[in-house]
Amino acid sequence: MTEKQRTLKESIVFNGVGLHTGEPVTMEICPAADNHGYKFQRVDLENQPIIKADVDYVVATDRGTTLEQHGARVYTTEHVLAALYACQVDNALIKINGPEIPIMDGSAILFVNEIERVGFEDQTADRDYFELNENIPWEDLEKGIEFLAIPDVNYRLTVMVDYNSPVLGTQHASMYQLGDFKKEIAKCRTFVFLRELEYLASNNLIKGGDLDNAIVLVDRPDVAQEELDRLAKLLGKDKLQISIDGIGVLNSTKLQYENEPARHKLLDIVGDLALVGKPIKAHILAARPGHSGNVRFAKVLKEQIKKQQNQGRHFDLTKDPVYDINDIERILPHRYPFLMVDKIIEIQENSILGVKNITMNEPQFTGHFPGNPVFPGVLQIEAMAQVGGIFALTKVEDPHLYSTYFMKIDNVRFKQKVMPGDTVVFELVLTSPIRRGLVEMSGKAYVNGKVVSEASMLAQIIKDKE
Repeated sequence: MTEKQRTLKESIVFNGVGLHTGEPVTMEICPAADNHGYKFQRVDLENQPIIKADVDYVVATDRGTTLEQHGARVYTTEHVLAALYACQVDNALIKINGPEIPIMDGSAILFVNEIERVGFEDQTADRDYFELNENIPWEDLEKGIEFLAIPDVNYRLTVMVDYNSPVLGTQHASMYQLGDFKKEIAKCRTFVFLRELEYLASNNLIKGGDLDNAIVLVDRPDVAQEELDRLAKLLGKDKLQISIDGIGVLNSTKLQYENEPARHKLLDIVGDLALVGKPIKAHILAARPGHSGNVRFAKVLKEQIKKQQNQGRHFDLTKDPVYDINDIERILPHRYPFLMVDKIIEIQENSILGVKNITMNEPQFTGHFPGNPVFPGVLQIEAMAQVGGIFALTKVEDPHLYSTYFMKIDNVRFKQKVMPGDTVVFELVLTSPIRRGLVEMSGKAYVNGKVVSEASMLAQIIKDKE
């Protein structure tokens, strides 16, 4: 069934500080129009420049994902993008009055809770999924990063992290579908090793970090109090009382899950892969991921989208038909020269695929553009309607006692000529449940995997025979 895009019912405002800049910032997530996608707007800068959330605009991945466009930057975009993507908000404008997204509690749960509180507004445009059609491996041998994307009906993630650390060891985390994000992933906080703090602070990072918005992992038992005090001063938090009890987590902060760091890495992947620009249907496996690897793999997926668009849809025309021409004649009342379907190759709960072979010996070519035979667009729509009629009649007992009458045809588009020798595959998808015999479907016609025509149709099934 076709899914519609959606946005927020109303705007949401968040106040906080940036993890790395330490600067206070107000962020407002606003509803946006169909096909808008995710965009950031720096309302504190002249002309309020807009930065598209697209992997092509990533300029840095050190401890967060930074985007830049029109001379403006936005830092640490991954958590808010993960929340929007996992809540299936397709379109949003994210206004900020500073350079960095507020870190909040170091997770995505506060964003998710507020998005769900205001609710969603369904939109007119269809949700355009990237449905992977082949396995895509990618690796960085030098850094030990590995990604693999394989086709799947859901968006599924499996992550492995290995830091050669006695604290973390090797950890795994999984998300079987987006619906698991809020409960299993969203509240998992960002983390850092104690041994990394001095480097990060010296490089002008984590100015907004504290023990309320980040987990500090300690992987050695011999940390002197003087070192902790020096780190606290370096971080500008002289009065912060830091304690440590062996190998584990600073200040005895309780981990929400034993594998909370791996789950947070999964959260980051959701946010970074949102920069691909389409909702994804694939199972993605990642070993030792980070923002750099996530972004580079997002670019691989974006190239795959272009490749698949150029390839068009693939249909297996060699498999045995669900209905051959004899079966179709028992379902439809049409006969030569107006029976426009040769076979049905697939029927799902909400969709159907039918095939028509275009041949020169059909009667319409005698008078339709002699010397330049083109299969008439109106007959393409008739053939599409007949495939939809077959789908509708499979939903009733004794289909030969029923007729399908089309009541409305909308949004008709013709995109490419259809010629003798072409094989046309018609795909009809139910757009709402069948009620009172009314069947609403969207249809597309393909030649060599490319769309040649499309339409929206409303029909009614009526029992008119005994």
